[in-house]
Amino acid sequence: MIDSPSADPGNAGSPPTPLLVAVVRGIALVVVLPFRLAWELVAAVGRWLHRWLLAPLGRFLDRWLLRPLGWLLRILVWVPLSWLGRGLAWLLRWLGLGLSWLLRTLVWVPLVWLARGLAWLARTVVWIPLAWLAYHLIWVPLRWLARLLAPLGRLLVAGLAAVGRWLAAGLVAVGRWLAAVGRVLLGALGWAWWAAGRLLWWCYALTLRPFVLGARWLWRHAVRPVGRAVAAAWRATVSPAARWVRRAVVDPVRQAAREALTALGLRG
Repeated sequence: MIDSPSADPGNAGSPPTPLLVAVVRGIALVVVLPFRLAWELVAAVGRWLHRWLLAPLGRFLDRWLLRPLGWLLRILVWVPLSWLGRGLAWLLRWLGLGLSWLLRTLVWVPLVWLARGLAWLARTVVWIPLAWLAYHLIWVPLRWLARLLAPLGRLLVAGLAAVGRWLAAGLVAVGRWLAAVGRVLLGALGWAWWAAGRLLWWCYALTLRPFVLGARWLWRHAVRPVGRAVAAAWRATVSPAARWVRRAVVDPVRQAAREALTALGLRG
């Protein structure tokens, strides 16, 4: 059911809209109205499907399929697998302890001693000479070159900073213009969405709502009582008569026919 929309969002605490905003709102209303109508139809169909199809189907599947299947899986699969997993975990734990002791004794300790020896050799033979050469052949010339080029670097940084400030100012101006345009468009779309909802609600209230209320009243005060009365009359008359006919006529005739066929040898 289409709910009555709230107050106009475009008129809440705002001055009278200019002519441009009014034109944009009208265009937005024409564009948004079909989407709002489709949205309301999809929501109504979804509520009907959930109430009369999906919810009963879900309850049926949960009670008659998922719960028995879960019980079977737990008894036939999960419990045996859990016991098997515990046994395998116990076995793997002891195997892991044995393998870890062997690896630590036969592999890790020798590798640690070998790594310590190689580290001492690399530090003494390779790292200290390379560090000395890098300091005197690379770091000292680079430091001297940096001191020489420092004024040029400061000038370049100042130029880049000026260009960055100019670009930032331009981007801020463009951003403010885009924000103003976006506010106008968003306000127009919001008003159009509200107006479309209001228009659809009034169309529903003037056309479909009386029929819905009348059908609901007729179902509640006429069809349902008549159905209950017919069901009660059926249970009070037809059902007892059918049971009596079955017990008094059909069952004796069937039993007599079965006995006659058995006596004549036509029934094994």
